[in-house]
Amino acid sequence: MAVEEVDRPTRAAVPAGVEANGSNVIPESERHGRPAQLFWPWFGSNVSILGLGYGAFALGFGISFWQGLIAGVLGIAVSFLLCGFVAVAGKRGSAPTLVLSRAPFGVDGNRLPALLSWVLTVGWETVLVILATIATAHVFDRLGWGGGDGVKVAALIVVALLTVVAGVFGYRLIMRLQVWITVITGVLTVAYMIAAAGHIHWDKVSAIGTGSSQHFLGALVLFMTGFGLGWVNAAADYSRYLPRGSSSRGVVFWTAFGGAVAPIVLAIYGLLLAGSSAKLSTAIGNDPIGALADVLPKGFLVVFVVVAVLGLIGGSVLDIYSSGLSLLAAGVRIPRWAAALLDGVVMIAGTVYGVFGAKHFVITFQGFLITLGVPIAAWCGIFLGDLVLRRRDYAEAELFDARGRYGRANPLALLLLVGGTALGWGLVINIYGTDWLTWQGYLLDPLGLGGKTGSWAYSGLGVLVALVVGFVGTLAGSVGRVRRQESQAT
Repeated sequence: MAVEEVDRPTRAAVPAGVEANGSNVIPESERHGRPAQLFWPWFGSNVSILGLGYGAFALGFGISFWQGLIAGVLGIAVSFLLCGFVAVAGKRGSAPTLVLSRAPFGVDGNRLPALLSWVLTVGWETVLVILATIATAHVFDRLGWGGGDGVKVAALIVVALLTVVAGVFGYRLIMRLQVWITVITGVLTVAYMIAAAGHIHWDKVSAIGTGSSQHFLGALVLFMTGFGLGWVNAAADYSRYLPRGSSSRGVVFWTAFGGAVAPIVLAIYGLLLAGSSAKLSTAIGNDPIGALADVLPKGFLVVFVVVAVLGLIGGSVLDIYSSGLSLLAAGVRIPRWAAALLDGVVMIAGTVYGVFGAKHFVITFQGFLITLGVPIAAWCGIFLGDLVLRRRDYAEAELFDARGRYGRANPLALLLLVGGTALGWGLVINIYGTDWLTWQGYLLDPLGLGGKTGSWAYSGLGVLVALVVGFVGTLAGSVGRVRRQESQAT
């Protein structure tokens, strides 16, 4: 059956040095490298001082150091393992993650998850630029160099410019940049840990009481949404450049290992710091970057700001690249570099508000993570369930045509996304007091889970429920659909 391509993107002329590829399938001639090269972007985007803050966030659930350690290792490792599995689809289809998502959702039906992905990635890149700006101003203030609005504006301009330039130029520049960020930030992070070691007191850490299993689960979900689940919608954007014959196990391993190794180390160290001082733990919960800077001698603060800013830029660069691709997958017909530039404008506007206008930024950030973590978890389950069922590679041309085998929309996938999200939001609450999220948790009382004040309210159960609903529902309901698709001649 011939397929008329009505929505297949082309590689338009671009300025010198700017990546020409957008939502299109990567040509065979440009697929190169080995799975091991995936280590650099994933490590560089996750070796962030913010990872230390998650130790205090976890202890805020009222759990012990050992519970926090297990929750951190499991939550981070499992969530990045999900990224590794999604990355396999990139190798098999050589297209961006949210273009490959058209296979389970349909070409037009996929606009909804693509839009969700765009909101999540733009939100994350904005958060990271805000934190980098605040960190710079805080350190300058500690050094006596002034940390007022002028410093914040200058820091915002520098960080935003680096992020937007990398996003506009695209894949090759990002891969080179992440190697340098990995090396520099990795070395300086170790130096930070050595400099702050005097603030760790094991007697206080080991004396922290054990929390309930529900609170442990809440910390586990927080680690999942704060790390790997925040990246699943972008995981195939970098593996799509690998040759089709690349090892799938290698793709999974280097994606998961590169993403998880630094956050695990940083989260454990953050647990030790926060557990050593209740005052420091509270301060980190309110201002993670500033509080972590305050434990250092003044002579080390310049190193700290380099570590903090570079690590946060590493994450924001990957986010702005993938947010542009998600925007294209949602149906916006502009070049990839223009989409990244547009996202940069949105990011800068959000950063200005976050730095100069918003109150209780960290509280809003945590609410953002849990709220968007639910639908993204449902999408991840649907995408991975579909991937498990597929025995053949994607029919690339038909990912861009609603009249092809993937169809216009798949009602089951959309129902699982909406239904999983509705169930998930009904089983989570905003524990940080954000007014605009008080409607969540509406199923906790009807299902006998103690209502919004019971122990299950703090477990983050809705994120896991959404993930399972998406995955199991797809495995159970999409076997016939996938088999029919794969029986058609390409």
